[in-house]
Amino acid sequence: MNVRIDRVTTRGGDGGETSLGDGTRVAKDSARIEAIGDVDELNAMLGLLRVALPDVTAIPRLQDALFDLGADLCLPGSGRTPSLPDEATAWLEAETETLRHRQAALTSFVLPGGTTGAAWAHLARTVARRAERRVVGLHDPSLASAVRFLNRLSDYLFVLARHANDDGKTDILWRRGGWRPNAG
Repeated sequence: MNVRIDRVTTRGGDGGETSLGDGTRVAKDSARIEAIGDVDELNAMLGLLRVALPDVTAIPRLQDALFDLGADLCLPGSGRTPSLPDEATAWLEAETETLRHRQAALTSFVLPGGTTGAAWAHLARTVARRAERRVVGLHDPSLASAVRFLNRLSDYLFVLARHANDDGKTDILWRRGGWRPNAG
C-alpha cells in the first residue's frame, strides 16, 4: 500500500471535530477518537522501548500491528477483515512465553522500575491496558480480536520489563508496608 501525505496542517479539526478514514466527521472527544489516541500513544511508547531495548526484535512488529489496529479503528463498521486476527495474538503469546521461560517464578508483585528499559515497558503496559479498556468501550464485535491482542500485549510488556531487568534478577519487588520508615 502506497501512502502519500501532502500536508499535515489541514485546519479541519479546528472546530473540535475530526474525520475518520471513511470521511465521517466525529467529535475529537468521542469514544472512538479516544481509543485511536490511546493506541497511538501506546505505539509512541513502543518507539521509546525500541530505542531502550534495540535487540528486542518483536517491538517493530508490534508497532506495525498497532498501526494496523489504528487503521481498523478509523474505519468503523466497514465489514473488513480485522487487521489483527487471532494469528497475531498467537504470535504474541509465543513471544511472551519465549521470554517468560527464561525468568524465575515471581514471589511478590513487581514494582515498575529497575532499568530504563523496564521502566518504559511498565509504562507502556499501563497504556496498553488503557487502550484495551477504550477499545472494549466501543462495544464493536468486529474488534474482538483486537481486544484479545491488546490484552496479551500488556502481558508481553510485563514479561518484557522483567527481561529488561536481567530476566527478573533485578526486579524491584513490592514489600507490604514498605512505605514505613522502619520497613527494612
